[in-house]
Amino acid sequence: MLFLLIVSVMTLAAFLIVLPPLWRKHPVAAADQDQRNIAIARQRLTELKEQLQNGALGQALYEEQLVELEQALSDDLDIHSHVKTSSSLGNRSLRCSTSCIHAVEGRWMAWVLILAIPSVAGLLYWTLGNYQSLSRVPQTAAANQATPEREKMISMVAGLAERLEKQPDDALGWTMLGRSYKYLQQNDKAVDAFEHAYKLLGDQPEIMLLYADALAFANNEQLAGKPSELVFKALAMEPDNVTGLWLGGMAKAQTGDFTAAMDLWKKLEALLPPGSEAQQEIQVLLAKLATQIPEGAAQAESKPVQAKATPAQPANAVSINIQVSLAPELQKSASPTDTVFIYAQALSGPKMPLAIVRKQVSDLPLTVELTDAMAMMPTMKLSNFEQVKLLARISKSGDAMQQSGDLIGVIEQATLADKSLKKIVVNNSIK
Repeated sequence: MLFLLIVSVMTLAAFLIVLPPLWRKHPVAAADQDQRNIAIARQRLTELKEQLQNGALGQALYEEQLVELEQALSDDLDIHSHVKTSSSLGNRSLRCSTSCIHAVEGRWMAWVLILAIPSVAGLLYWTLGNYQSLSRVPQTAAANQATPEREKMISMVAGLAERLEKQPDDALGWTMLGRSYKYLQQNDKAVDAFEHAYKLLGDQPEIMLLYADALAFANNEQLAGKPSELVFKALAMEPDNVTGLWLGGMAKAQTGDFTAAMDLWKKLEALLPPGSEAQQEIQVLLAKLATQIPEGAAQAESKPVQAKATPAQPANAVSINIQVSLAPELQKSASPTDTVFIYAQALSGPKMPLAIVRKQVSDLPLTVELTDAMAMMPTMKLSNFEQVKLLARISKSGDAMQQSGDLIGVIEQATLADKSLKKIVVNNSIK
């Protein structure tokens, strides 16, 4: 519909430019020249009449010159006329005929253009264009939301979950269910499934790492606490586990222990296929980590991975306190179990949260503290900025990505040096 509206407006604009000059009834350049020729002839006729009255011309000579004058005017106007002697050169019918010829010619061309422009444009687009692309974006969006394959998978996962309620000792089934929930981005359910598998299988590195990863995603990718314990327990059993080294490095980086994180990721780099995309990604992260390690700490890289390293900067060196509440007029728009994301962003650049906390609507109103320990990347944290943007968003889906229908409150600019309590009221809806 938008495409057709744009095409209609452009076509109308073209008509407004082309048609008015053709539609005008008054003569254009050629008609103006005819008027000048008629005026000259009229003046010459007046002179001939004066000469006839004064006796300078005889009647025969007057009529002869009058015929010559009429013939010359007829040639100038490009028309064939048999003018009688008694006719007046100022006859309005002659002028009208010239004007009408040009007016009729202009209107004829205008009607041709009115019919031709849309017809030719439509024919060319039908032949050369791709009208199917008009509905491609909506179809793609709809496909991302609910495809037959996804609906089939959701149905299969629901069937597996129902079966496991009757057979709760199926460790392999719980593992498969957890992987399925993770694929569907239902992180809380994935945590529950992997927890069942972990209780049944015990300390198996693969299960521990799956469980730790699910816990981290359910907590906005934060590995502090139980996820970190599971990761390093798995690494103690399998020191060369690629997934364990990745998660372990991330856990250390999130606590500010960049030296230990570099040790783990350097070991991971050596295990990855040379030149692979994964190895290149690790190399980029290592380069960023190197900028976070202070001078004189290089010797710490030779320490064992499990050794306790001194953080480059205390995790609580920078913090900001935020009070979040929900506006009364939106109380009915939110469910107590809806997820609340409270986070800080840089004023410009990437929109990745510098620090983030996840709560529920039932917890509101509440006060939280954002610190560097809550950063998702070591190079993107609160202490790297003097001013930040603060947001509180209520998500019905629990998805970290902003969606239509979410409720949001914003403080556009907050200075980290200002230690006063920042108050956010969730009072707007995302369209």
